[in-house]
Amino acid sequence: MPIMKIDFLCNYPQFIPVIAQWYFDEWGYLKKDSTVLSLTQDLERYLNSDKVPLMLVALNQEEPLGAVQLKYREMSIYPDYAHWLGGVYVAKGIRGKDLAQQMIIKLCTVAKFSGVKKLYLQTEKLDGGLYTKLGWKAVEQVTYRGIEVLIMSKNISSRV
Repeated sequence: MPIMKIDFLCNYPQFIPVIAQWYFDEWGYLKKDSTVLSLTQDLERYLNSDKVPLMLVALNQEEPLGAVQLKYREMSIYPDYAHWLGGVYVAKGIRGKDLAQQMIIKLCTVAKFSGVKKLYLQTEKLDGGLYTKLGWKAVEQVTYRGIEVLIMSKNISSRV
């Protein structure tokens, strides 16, 4: 793995078009009117380091390698679930090298220091995949936007 750091997207806004393209290629089909331009505009809301929503990017020098988001009320069917981890993406050429794990751990730390007590996420991996390994617990399995997903949670107020 190249020398890498994980930092706030607000320090690297030039990466927004790349991340928007990643997200469109990976999940664009989920939203009927989704375009790279609409995703680019949505990601501009994540240019924060001290409030939600925010985003972290993994990078090697000036090359983005991955991204992860801290969102607010991601799923309308769970109005009481406030803070969500989402948008975990690792560039195709470097998957399988623990970068997703590093980004998730860093985001949990950022969330914890922002006063977040509990995080939620949704995953299409119905066994929880990496999230189970990182201590996330299954809440329930639901169909959301026509796709079976597992809702998971993690208490981050004590240990990340």
